[in-house]
Amino acid sequence: MWIFTKNGFVSAVRKNAHPDVLTIRTRDKESLAELIDLTGAELAKSPDGDYPYRIFVKPEVFAEWLSTSALDIDYDNFKSKVAKVRGNAFTASLHNVWSAMLNVEDEDARDGEAHYVDPNN
Repeated sequence: MWIFTKNGFVSAVRKNAHPDVLTIRTRDKESLAELIDLTGAELAKSPDGDYPYRIFVKPEVFAEWLSTSALDIDYDNFKSKVAKVRGNAFTASLHNVWSAMLNVEDEDARDGEAHYVDPNN
């Protein structure tokens, strides 16, 4: 699972060698800082791995962190918020991800009239 938050990007997987914990991996230490603060997990470094930094956490703890991150959403534009929290260099990479995901947009997504839904109903 890939997760982008206002604090960074992590990849969460369950390795066969460690089935009772999730391996949370990232390319920069700052993306793991909040989760390390929450869990006290020790930062491991794997310079030859796809992701050079990782921690190991119980799935329940990771789910709690995800829930807290969702409840902490206080912005109406994700990339703008990340620019304030992580800076323009990190945000530039988010723009690349955003652009890449245009390739999976439904062919007819932009056809026809808009259909609005009232979120208060």
